[in-house]
Amino acid sequence: MISPYSLTVPGGVQNQILALAKSIRKLGTDVRILGPCDGPPPDTGITPLGNSLPTATNGSIAPLAPDAAAQLRVIRALRDEQFDVLHVHEPLAPGPTITSIVLKQSPIVATYHRSGHSKFYDYFNRPARWVASRVEINCAVSDEAARTAKRAVGGNYEILFNGIDLELFENQKEKSSIPTILFIGRHEPRKGLEVLLKSMQFLPDNVRLWIASEGPETNRLKEQTLNDERFIWLGTISDTEKINRLQECSVLCAPSLGGESFGIVLLEAMAARTPVVASAIPGYVKLARQGRDALLAEPGDAVALSNSLRSVLFSEGIGLDLVESGRERAEQFSMDELALRYQEIYERALVLSPAAPLLKKGRYFSSGFVKSDRDKRQ
Repeated sequence: MISPYSLTVPGGVQNQILALAKSIRKLGTDVRILGPCDGPPPDTGITPLGNSLPTATNGSIAPLAPDAAAQLRVIRALRDEQFDVLHVHEPLAPGPTITSIVLKQSPIVATYHRSGHSKFYDYFNRPARWVASRVEINCAVSDEAARTAKRAVGGNYEILFNGIDLELFENQKEKSSIPTILFIGRHEPRKGLEVLLKSMQFLPDNVRLWIASEGPETNRLKEQTLNDERFIWLGTISDTEKINRLQECSVLCAPSLGGESFGIVLLEAMAARTPVVASAIPGYVKLARQGRDALLAEPGDAVALSNSLRSVLFSEGIGLDLVESGRERAEQFSMDELALRYQEIYERALVLSPAAPLLKKGRYFSSGFVKSDRDKRQ
């Protein structure tokens, strides 16, 4: 698996890659992850490609590695390891994913995560289409992500929603006795944190807000809440603390304004048995069913957001219904189930590759993807 983003920087794509690799290993398949790392790799089975460079993309700052040194490390790893299948995430992000596709030493499965317009697709459309044409099977994490990729480079896409490791949420923490809202996300305009801060003025004074992560707007937004004890700025938190906070808070709020192809943090809250209030953007509407799994408010409307938050915080029946339905919804997105689907796609990619005649003769691949009939009987 190849990540364009630094694996040591918290992020939805990086977390998906690490968790998916873990679940696929349970199936008996050997998985190695190639990706930038700003520090020690966060898990075993990772080949670090060097440090990342903060790069503006999709209204955010992404920890990419487009430098020549990283590409040389990719080339060396692909040459030395001779992988049977390459699974590239965000295949058109500058850096390791494009390099691995251009070299194409193995069948390729690509997963598109992003949604929304990209200037890269406009400026480099012809080379991007050529790169995309070298992929055996294209996947996308949502309908929105598939539409974004299709508009940019054409092709067909299989929708495989992001998964969640349900085992991480089994040890339940007690809920806080104080009405508590949790926000998790980079502090940038598209995440809607400023809208959430404004909504707090319409809520009772005994409601507090936990604000996790950091970003370019952190200092400015902190100044708006000076000397107000309701606002607790947590900074960057570990995955363990994130799970604990999700279980302890009264409600998760995701007030994003757009640019979200899939709301994995919504699923994490549902798995933690915590009700969700979010904005009604396309990426969230498909995941969280209005009034069943979450309450969804008009994006950018602080009053509407506060009304939804008040309903969850002070109407026990609404919160309990959301928790019950949300947990069932989260179970539909098990990472282990997603791993099974990708395993089948890897096998198809092998058959579609130019080496397919070798497979028909019963060639055994070290990763265990394809075996001859005789191997299967043994």
